[in-house]
Amino acid sequence: MASYPKLEALCIFLLFLSFALPSTAEQRQRQCESKYKGRCHNKAQALNLKIIATVSILVASMLGVCLPLFTRTVPAFHPDKDLFLVVKAFASGVILATGYMHVLPDSFDDLKSPCLNENPWKKFPFTTFVAMLSALMTLMVDSFAMSYCTKHTSKVDINERGVLSNTVEDGHGKFSKNVDEMDEKSSELLRNRVVAQVLEMGIVVHSVVIGVAMGASNNPCTIRPLIAALCFHQLFEGLGVGGCLLQAEYGRKMKAMMVLFFSGTTPIGIVLGIGLSNHVYSETSPTALIVVGLLNACSAGLLNYMALVDLLAADFMGPKLQASPKLQMWAYVAVLLGVGGMSLMAKWA
Repeated sequence: MASYPKLEALCIFLLFLSFALPSTAEQRQRQCESKYKGRCHNKAQALNLKIIATVSILVASMLGVCLPLFTRTVPAFHPDKDLFLVVKAFASGVILATGYMHVLPDSFDDLKSPCLNENPWKKFPFTTFVAMLSALMTLMVDSFAMSYCTKHTSKVDINERGVLSNTVEDGHGKFSKNVDEMDEKSSELLRNRVVAQVLEMGIVVHSVVIGVAMGASNNPCTIRPLIAALCFHQLFEGLGVGGCLLQAEYGRKMKAMMVLFFSGTTPIGIVLGIGLSNHVYSETSPTALIVVGLLNACSAGLLNYMALVDLLAADFMGPKLQASPKLQMWAYVAVLLGVGGMSLMAKWA
């Protein structure tokens, strides 16, 4: 019986200790805040930098995506010319490096953050898993969209093509080549339009995410180098999107919509992040880290697939580059320059 008071005292002491010492969740939150805030934390200075970032990124995006469209009247920049393929290869390298060197590492950092629980976020590679599924989903969207567009176009043009086919019988095959050329050009045009839309969708997801992250941050030391990196990124990524829009041969209204959509997403994301940071958004919040991490992984898979399959492989395996080893080497040099430039930007952003 004498041991009961000692046991009771021990229980009281442990209970008091549990209230006196911070819980594991509280410790984790403090670690997160110290990691993300650091010593460089100035809300007023960060807001000024965000305003500069919004304007400069908007200008860089508009310039990049519009440049291929405005240079169409220049013969050297026509989609059939060699220079256009080299510039497009450079922009494709930028997009590829964006996925591998910027978006994927950001997703790993978010989903492996100490702010998240050990189980399940540190016991399963969610970043690579989601990126893999995203690449497969992009393939499915690419394939089904192409099938739908081809079928839809065939139904619209069936009467016109039927007339041409009937004329072939009396023309000794003179028109059969024209019909085949029409089919090939129509298929290529549809392909270019699907590529332009899917590519812009992937870029927009990443642009919104990084815009919100910048807008929510109050760390000038992080924002300052990020402005230059994002301007470079948006400028040359815009060249890739603009080249795809040029090859898609959209009308003025559709081009204007896609240009505004591409150019405005990052600035809108910054403004949204500024608004959310004053009310509900916190970059150390587990929910924010999970959502942003998964979106980045999804965007990385999409960008990597589009850069490798729809842009680089389509051009390098195409008849123009295959017929000219010299042009192919220049295109590879351009790709390496694009990849190298964006990889170097990863040092600051």
